[in-house]
Amino acid sequence: MNKPLPCLIIIDMQKGMANTPADSRNNPRAEDNIAQLLQAWRAANAHVVHVRHISRSPDSAFAPGQSGVEFQEALQPLRHEHVVEKNVPDAFINTALERWLRVRELNRIVLVGVSTNNSVEASARTAGNLGFDTVVVSDATFAFAMTDYAGRIRSADEVHAMSLANLSGEYATIMDTREVLANLTG
Repeated sequence: MNKPLPCLIIIDMQKGMANTPADSRNNPRAEDNIAQLLQAWRAANAHVVHVRHISRSPDSAFAPGQSGVEFQEALQPLRHEHVVEKNVPDAFINTALERWLRVRELNRIVLVGVSTNNSVEASARTAGNLGFDTVVVSDATFAFAMTDYAGRIRSADEVHAMSLANLSGEYATIMDTREVLANLTG
């Protein structure tokens, strides 16, 4: 491959996200797909960033000192992989992520993690607005069922699909794990 790999950014894959009921979310294989991508990036000795949400609310599963704030076992950062801590959904706000990427001339990024319509979407929008060539991996992200503004319950698949539609073209390219991995070797 002629170009170096884009930076893989894994968003909020913490133990608190693993404790959600399976029927309230989509993409049950998202964690496996993230692990597969992480393995490919590590094999290529490419840049990986792990983003961790640290809540400001002491009652949150993501508050400092809670087990939910820890990274999931299969997705633990290696010593040399960069870790970003954030307090809001967007991984670029009040963090040094943009600077870290720019200093390394990493203008292409691949986003995976949770949740599609919250932290992933917020981060992808900012990345796109900042001029990063951004890919969101559709089957390495997931969303949760929720009630829309009109009071209708939307399935996790609907929430996920609408979030990806919001991002597609204007802020990011949407690909699945198979496509991303094929592009690594192609």
